[in-house]
Amino acid sequence: MTSETDTAAAGPAFTVDELAARAGVTVRTVRFYGTRGLLPPPRIGPRRVGQYGEDHLGRLALIEDLQRQGMTLAAIERYVGRLPEGTTAHELAVHRAVVASWLPDGTSECSRAEAEEQVGRKLTEDDLCRLEAMGVLTPLPPDSAGAGADARRYALDTGLVRLGVRLLDLPLSLEAIRSARSLLLEHAARAAHELATLFKDEVGEAPAGEARSLSAHMQPIVLQALLTAFQRSLSAELRGALGEAGDGGRETGRRGTAG
Repeated sequence: MTSETDTAAAGPAFTVDELAARAGVTVRTVRFYGTRGLLPPPRIGPRRVGQYGEDHLGRLALIEDLQRQGMTLAAIERYVGRLPEGTTAHELAVHRAVVASWLPDGTSECSRAEAEEQVGRKLTEDDLCRLEAMGVLTPLPPDSAGAGADARRYALDTGLVRLGVRLLDLPLSLEAIRSARSLLLEHAARAAHELATLFKDEVGEAPAGEARSLSAHMQPIVLQALLTAFQRSLSAELRGALGEAGDGGRETGRRGTAG
């Protein structure tokens, strides 16, 4: 069992209420994250009261940043699950500094009319469903959205608006859009985690400000490298898939003619 001396040596100790207040979340959220393995269990202090530390605060901040990236809870669980056991508050701060510089432009709350102004066209119900599947528009809870379809409020991802407009007119099903987004987020999260780990090892004990500066300079380089590699891989996969489909179609046609 952890002693009071060990707890003191580990840094400030917070009750679950104090941790929730400092992190800007609810106690219920803290406990929920604990049951999902996103937070390590608290240290047991005097009178068997759970005590949380700076490492728990760091994890909560990292989870918030990952949510702002649009990652699902399942993807965040995989991301956080790859963190080494015993990751310190300082390491989490460096890790978060790297993640923070890769955050999208952000989100803004808007009405349907304001979303149409941003998108540049009238939006049908089907358009709204497709934009939601893409992660461009996220309906806000009913208690803050008001009553009636025209009064609904949305969170608009400003970094995805242009992409969303281009995808609206493509003949893709909702299921295909959802599956594609899930695949992209999962693989992007894995690549981001491995790159963040690489950068963390490089900066070592550097202050978070220096880590953020290094990441900001590396971001355009890495993004271009990832884009180029992905474009080449996707082109090769599409050539192979379409080539096989074309060959199959030609072969079928030849057999039909022969018959």
